[in-house]
Amino acid sequence: MNVWTRRVVIATAAVSMALSVAACGKAGDGGKGGGDGKTIGLLLPENKTTRYETFDRPLITKKIKALCPDCQVRYNNADQDTQEQKKQFDALITQGVKVIVLDPVDYKATRSWVNQAAKQGVEVVAYDRLAEGRISAYVSYDNEKIGRLQGEALVKAMGAGAKDDNVVMINGSPTDPNAPFFKKGAHSVLDKQVKKVVYEQDIPDWSSDEANKKMNAAIDALGKGGIQGVYSANDGMAGGIITALKQRGMNVPVGGQDSELAGLQRVLKGDQAFTIYKQIQPQADTTAEIAVRLLKGDKIDSLAPAKVDSLSGEVKGIPAKLYDAQVVTKDNIKDTIIKDKVYQASQICTADVKAACAAAGIK
Repeated sequence: MNVWTRRVVIATAAVSMALSVAACGKAGDGGKGGGDGKTIGLLLPENKTTRYETFDRPLITKKIKALCPDCQVRYNNADQDTQEQKKQFDALITQGVKVIVLDPVDYKATRSWVNQAAKQGVEVVAYDRLAEGRISAYVSYDNEKIGRLQGEALVKAMGAGAKDDNVVMINGSPTDPNAPFFKKGAHSVLDKQVKKVVYEQDIPDWSSDEANKKMNAAIDALGKGGIQGVYSANDGMAGGIITALKQRGMNVPVGGQDSELAGLQRVLKGDQAFTIYKQIQPQADTTAEIAVRLLKGDKIDSLAPAKVDSLSGEVKGIPAKLYDAQVVTKDNIKDTIIKDKVYQASQICTADVKAACAAAGIK
C-alpha cells in the first residue's frame, strides 16, 4: 500500500471551460448544469469513522486523477445526515455529473435517488455500503465473513473457558447495510462457542458515546461478574466501551474493526484484544477504475466479477467486487499495518505507546 496524500487535485474551472474536446471518456451533456463528461462525484457518509477522510477520499481521488488527469472529482461528506446527502446527490445530477460514487448514510433512502438518476443516464457505484436502487456496480468486503472473523477472534481472546462465558454485543448502525452482515457472521460463531449473548444493542450512527452508555447499562443489568467478553462492531465504539469498562474496574476482551489509529494503540497496550484490517487501497483503486471506465463507456466485467442482489431483492445481479479482511492483534501489527504503510511506526508509537511498541518489536 502506498503513502497517501490528503490533497484533492481538481482541474480548474477555467481550464475546463477552455477545453472543447473531452480528454477522458465520452463528452457529457454539457448543456445541463455544466457537466462536461469529465467529472466524477464522490459522496461519503460521515467523518466519525476516521478512515473516510484519512484514506478513502484521498485514495479514490488520487487513483481517478492517475487514470484520467483531466477528470474532476466533486466531493462531499454528509456528516451522517441523510437529507444532506440527498441534497449533495441531487446537486451532482443538476451539475451534469454522469458518474457518482456513493457510500450512503442510509442505504434504504437511496432507492428513489438512484432510480431517478438511472433514468437520466447517471451511473452510480455503491462504495463500501450497498445502496438500494439500480446501481451500476458495488465494491466492498465480504462483510459476513468479517463478522465471523470478529467472533472467532473474540472467542480466542476469551480463552479455553469461552464456552462457559457470557458476551455483550454492541452492533453497528441500523442504517448501515453492512451492520447486519457483521452481526450475522459474529452470531454464527458466538451462538455456538460461548455460553450466551446476554445483552445486545444496535448503535445509531456508530456512536462511541452511545456505545459507552449501552456498555454501562449492560454492566448495571448484569453485574461485573456477568460479562466475560464484548463484541464491538468497530474500533470507534470499542473506544467508548473500553472507557466504560475501565471506569467500572473491569478488564475483559473487547474486539473491534477498521484498524483505526486509536484502536491499534489500544491493541498494543492490551486494552483492546484485536481489530480487523481491511485493505482500503485495493477497494478504493477498484472503485476509481470502475468509475473512470463507466465515464468512458467501457466494460467493467473484469473489475467486478461477482454478482450480488440488493438487500430488498429489487435489483438482481449487480456487478460486484468483494475483498477479504484479516484479524490484527499486537503480534502482527508490524507485519500488516506497518508493512503496508497504513500508518508509520512513529504515528502509532506515541509517548504512551512506546513501551508497548517495543514489546511488539515495533521501532
